This record gives sequence, C-alpha cells and structure tokens, in this order.
Amino acid sequence: MTPPDPPSWRDAPPHQAEEISSPYGGPHTREPSPYETGQIAAPYGAAGGYRQDTAPYGAGAGLQQDSPFGATSNDHWQDTPGQGYGYPGATESFGAGPAAPPPGPPPPPEPKWDPDAPVPLWRRPLVFGVALVALIVALFAGLWVAAKNDKPPVHKQVVPTPTIVVPSGPGGKYGYAESRATDKSPLTTKELFGKKKITQNKHSYLMTVWRKEKTCADGISGTKITKALKSGGCTQMIRASFRDAKGTIIGTVGVANLKTASGAKKVASAGGGGERTDYLKPLPGKDSVTKNLGAGEAYAGGWTHGHYTVLLWFQFKDGHKPSKTGLKQLYQAAVDITDATVFPALETRSLTGGHA
Repeated sequence: MTPPDPPSWRDAPPHQAEEISSPYGGPHTREPSPYETGQIAAPYGAAGGYRQDTAPYGAGAGLQQDSPFGATSNDHWQDTPGQGYGYPGATESFGAGPAAPPPGPPPPPEPKWDPDAPVPLWRRPLVFGVALVALIVALFAGLWVAAKNDKPPVHKQVVPTPTIVVPSGPGGKYGYAESRATDKSPLTTKELFGKKKITQNKHSYLMTVWRKEKTCADGISGTKITKALKSGGCTQMIRASFRDAKGTIIGTVGVANLKTASGAKKVASAGGGGERTDYLKPLPGKDSVTKNLGAGEAYAGGWTHGHYTVLLWFQFKDGHKPSKTGLKQLYQAAVDITDATVFPALETRSLTGGHA
C-alpha cells in the first residue's frame, strides 16, 4: 500500500515551538502533546513508537514515530532492511525496492440515510390510503354485483282489475228523464225544494212557502195550458215561492210531471204571445213580502227538462210593470233560484231515473 503524500507543512517541527505556521496561512497556538510531557502513557507502552508485538502493521523497530508520517528528515518513510511494511514475509524496504502492487478498486460506499430524500411513491400514506379504499370499493362492488345477479325469482301476485259496470241509460238528450217510462219514481217536495235559504251568483234568496197540488190544474190558469197538461198525462204539480234578500223581487216556481218530453214542451209553449193568458198561478206566502204575489205585472214563462215542465211567475213587490232592465232582473232571479233547486234534482233524474 502506498502511503499518502505528507502535507506541505510536514518539515516544520511539530512539537518544538508554541507557535507554528497554520496550514491555512496564519500562526496559531498549540498545547504541548500529553505524550511528550509524560502526563499520559503511550498507547502501546513505548515512549517513542509502537511495541514490536503490537504495532499496527506487524513490525515495530523499523518505523520512526517522531514525525507525523514515521520519518524525521526524508520525504518518504524509512524502514529497517529486511523488514516489510506490514505484509508478512516482505524482504524489500519501503523506499529501496519496487513499490507494492496497487490495491483493487475500493468497495462502493454504503448509501447514507437522508431524512429529506423523497419517499417512494408506493410508500406514501396518501397513495397507500387511496389504494386501500379502491380495494375495499372493488370488493363491495363485486359483492353487490354477485348479490344482484343471485336474486331469487319473485313471483308477482296478479291482482285482478275490478270491473266497473256502468249502467247503460236510454238514449236521448235527457237520459232516463226523457220519458216517465224510464223515470217512474214520483217527484218529492224535498227533492225539488230541499233548501230554504240559497245563494247563487252572489244573490241570496229565501223560500217562504211550498205546496204539492192535488191535481195539476190547481196550480195553473188558462184553457190552453190546462188542456196541454191533461193531454200530456200530468200526474204531479209542486209549487214554491221565494223572495230576494232586499225584499223587492218575489216569485213562484212550479214543476209539472208529464208522460213524455214532447208533452212537456206543449205545456211550456201554451198561451205564448204578447199577452200571456195561460200561466202558473202565483203562490202567496204568509210573510209581509211574498203575500203580494199575484198583484200587478209579472214575467211568466216556462222551461223544460225531459218529461218535466218548469213554470215561472216573477214580479216586483209593488207590482209595477217592469221595464227592459226590470225584466232582466226578474229573469236573473228565476235563473238563480231554479239553478239552485229544481234543475240539479232533474239532472240527477237523467242519470239515475229516480233511483238515488
């Protein structure tokens, strides 16, 4: 092994002066060596060198230990003839014979641990956590797909759809009410005039009296209308009287039960013209307002619904002759009252034939 070259300041006496030249360009003070003063024994038990049996290279007498590199005056190490430099059986001196063969390449240095070095991607906590979550999700997804595909067959219970039977009524515009043959049940007063107080189109009215006539002729006046009722096979005549909330308009509504729709139309049109001589008799009440029914001028007329005739008598309380505006007021009162009483009952007859 070739020793390293000594540094440039090796010729300076290392332990003979307190101040020596610093290898970095300036003087410095150095404490005396403890080995020179005798304070500490030499590490191998000899005052100036190594013991022969414990020298680090296997020879003790040939090395000089006065200088830092084992020589005192030469630029290379000196050894005793016949002694090698640390190799057993060497016969050549270190400086006299050929140099020892150079050693092989040194082993690669062991890598040092660096706390600031980047951690491999697969060892990072975030990547590891994401990979773990992905694995769990994949596991559950596989279980879900397997469970979905392994569902037992479901036997659906077939619920029969209920069949709704709608009775087929007779043809015609008014259904069962087209004729008494399909609408056989007689009318009732409660059916036609079941409400004493009514409100229609923001107008209020009060029923003061009602009556079911023994014969159809008892509720009418006039030869033509009497004849039409008889030929039409009238079996019922029911009347009721009303007043408005102010007590200025009063009137009577009557319903006749004929055999057929055509007979009902003949009753409604009897006595038409400018001067109506055939009409429904007004039915006076016992109150102070409707007791005036029949005194003065009035609007009189008739409408039909199937085999029923609806007859009207409407007037002002004082009995004055109505103007065009007054006729509209009387007509509107008749519409309001019949729309809230008799016509809903007759429309029900069209659907059920009187079998409610």
